[in-house]
Amino acid sequence: MKVAGIGFRAAATAADLQAALALTGERVDALASVAEKAAAPVMQAFAQTIGLPVISLQEQDIAGEQTLTCSPRIKARFGTGSLAEAAALAGARHGAAGAKSRLLAPRVVTADGLATAAIAERLEP
Repeated sequence: MKVAGIGFRAAATAADLQAALALTGERVDALASVAEKAAAPVMQAFAQTIGLPVISLQEQDIAGEQTLTCSPRIKARFGTGSLAEAAALAGARHGAAGAKSRLLAPRVVTADGLATAAIAERLEP
């Protein structure tokens, strides 16, 4: 199972989220983000448009997640280096006790900086 972790600023549109996902070049089975972003109208509209479920994560689900990139702002806010990478990793393990996950590549950022995406895949135990 491949999951796209999505991070975005308040001004982001569904087109920004689509652009971030497109930059990964991957097809995914689900989207994931922290609860606040997962429930945001822009995320819900984007998910509905592309027909994918959204995995809603708690902040403690991503805190301490080891990521390939590190934003000081995200580190201070969420306790991990990249919201997108951490959400992808945690989302890929979601609902599969004992499963592990791995990032396929570092996060990508849209040209306007409004959205990020990273892809992780579940590794069965």
